[in-house]
Amino acid sequence: MSKSVIVIGGGIAGMEASAYLSAMGFNVTLFEKDEKLGGHLLNWERLFPTKRLGSEVLTFLKKGMDDKIKVHTNSNITKINSENGKYFVTNDNNEIFEADALLITTGYDLFDARRKEEYGYGIYDNVITSAELETMFLSGKPIVNKQGKVPKRIGFVHCVGSRDRKVGNVYCSKVCCVTAVKQATEIREHLPECETYCFYMDLRMYGAKFEELYNEAQEKYGVTFIRGRLSEANETIDGSLLVKVEDTLVGRPLKMTVDLLVLMVGFEPSKGTKDIAKILNLSTNSNGFIEVADEHTLTNVTNLKGVFVAGTTTSPRTITNTINDARAAAAEIACYLNLYTIQSRNN
Repeated sequence: MSKSVIVIGGGIAGMEASAYLSAMGFNVTLFEKDEKLGGHLLNWERLFPTKRLGSEVLTFLKKGMDDKIKVHTNSNITKINSENGKYFVTNDNNEIFEADALLITTGYDLFDARRKEEYGYGIYDNVITSAELETMFLSGKPIVNKQGKVPKRIGFVHCVGSRDRKVGNVYCSKVCCVTAVKQATEIREHLPECETYCFYMDLRMYGAKFEELYNEAQEKYGVTFIRGRLSEANETIDGSLLVKVEDTLVGRPLKMTVDLLVLMVGFEPSKGTKDIAKILNLSTNSNGFIEVADEHTLTNVTNLKGVFVAGTTTSPRTITNTINDARAAAAEIACYLNLYTIQSRNN
């Protein structure tokens, strides 16, 4: 088979889609802006809900990357032209690559927690993000705050940058609640004497084994869940944080000090996604992600013929859903290149 596909973005979706397309006999070229393939998975120690090592999933993805796939790392796309049903992609080395179809898998960026000034990220030493806590787990070093002290009490703030009209993100990022539960239980495993508190709007435990993890967090690990959005955090003289929240279940305000405050940051369209959408003039939805042709039947198809999407370029999703979506996109592209698409059913 002589037809070629260019995949832009070497995270989970890009790797899995490339593996499937190559296995189906297409010539695949994969571009990744960073030095390594793997995206955000490179920075995640354990995955919900089973606490499986992220490195195990990365190893699985790498096994699919056969020698026939041409991989270009440290490579950014600067221009894309189309002519006679072909796409011509230019990278920042002024190299031009030709393809019969494009797959955009440029993923997401994490919400910049500095935009929620009331939480003190970037202002107070002991306010960190969920991604930074995961890096601490990944390092294997003892969990300590910026003063080098072992935390006796840690708070987890849900929905930071998600479901928040003030920052312009009205959607749910889908992974924050269960990530908070996972990380709170891991803290209890690392620091059995540490108290852990989750401040949540409401808990969205919709996936397989998510509810079991939530129940285990309370029954086995003693994690305390407080329903209410955090209104303010202030640093005390010893570097700990005084947090204020309204407990909406009992209808009263609550104050407490924590030694570490972890902000569960949500997903936003990545800079790469925005850049590619602009280069190709792709439609975007109200949340800034790439718009799909039909939210029920054509979730990997864009408004441009021959341009497809997969993973978190279109919306937040879990790793499991991202892998499945990548495989679906590969099948959609195979159908397109073999002159059959789901769209033809409407004709």
